Amino acid sequence: MSDGVSRDDLRAAVASGVLDEAQASKLMILSDQRQGYRANMIGDDEPFELFKGFAEIFVTVGLGLLMSGLIGLTAIFGQVTLIPAIAMLISVALAFYFTKKRRMSLPSIALCIAFASTLGLAVVAAIIGDYGQFSPLKTVILGLVGMVGMLAYYRVFRLPFAMFTLGVFGIITIIGGVEFLFPGNAPANANLTDYFDLRRQPHLALGTLVFGVCAFFGALWFDLQDPHRVSRKSASAFWLHILAAPALVNTLVMSNYQMGGSVGTALAVLVLALFTLLAIIIDRRSFLTAGLIYMGLLLGSAIDEAGTQWAPILTMLVLGLFVTSLGAFWTQTRAWLLGALPDFPGKHRLPPFEDGLAVSE
Repeated sequence: MSDGVSRDDLRAAVASGVLDEAQASKLMILSDQRQGYRANMIGDDEPFELFKGFAEIFVTVGLGLLMSGLIGLTAIFGQVTLIPAIAMLISVALAFYFTKKRRMSLPSIALCIAFASTLGLAVVAAIIGDYGQFSPLKTVILGLVGMVGMLAYYRVFRLPFAMFTLGVFGIITIIGGVEFLFPGNAPANANLTDYFDLRRQPHLALGTLVFGVCAFFGALWFDLQDPHRVSRKSASAFWLHILAAPALVNTLVMSNYQMGGSVGTALAVLVLALFTLLAIIIDRRSFLTAGLIYMGLLLGSAIDEAGTQWAPILTMLVLGLFVTSLGAFWTQTRAWLLGALPDFPGKHRLPPFEDGLAVSE
């Protein structure tokens, strides 16, 4: 530890009885994470962990079988409210062991999904009854209860993936709210792409845009508190970015792309360029990844207009070269870009970029 309390200070604290050895060891680990984590990372490493070993896969398989069996009892005994509620409580009890005590990644994600699913089933069963029908208002109730439930789950277990399920319930709330406020907003013949078009489905598309903005700022709030990305705050931001990127990119790019003509194409290209710059500045590749399909469409259209039969192959080659090059020189590109930009609010709280250092999601 080069700054602050040194290892010699910690040894002296243990010798004098101020700290015990366990406390000193934890403090050393924390200091190494805060000061040395970035220096010991490979330049473009991605600090993302889905599971730590096969033991976690084995436990997750068992949990999946257990939860599937509990939910299956619903069909046998017809207890459409009681059994999902019991399964939800069991998932919470198991999370206290596998998430809080064992800190196992994949089983924790599986239990979070189980909790969210059984919570949703229990709420659906409670609000529609045996023969009831779903309505936009009931969809809003499902989404709001789910959001409150996942917020409480995150509060108790501090599991970053809970932010993802919280966002999913947020999407459900928006869909129900739009249909409640604007009945008939989604005609039966609407295509999937229409739901992201501000001209064809303005209310729902505006809802997804608002959701994307909220998810993005929520993710940014977590990111700015953990610029070195060594804590659960960065992981929480990761899952929110996974939701925010498609919502924002699909809505804004699709609305311009489906406009057609040179103006629509130019606007779509401009939006993609801005999202690319945003992805580099905040050091999150999710926005760039979400826009790849549109990059391919625009690039393919431009090559096809040139009258060549090799348009699909050339599109893949050019797009692949761009993505590979940007991935290989991500840290250098980010260091140059942020070095060229003037100071702006929050710039010093972004992941480090001096001397080519850049944190990856």
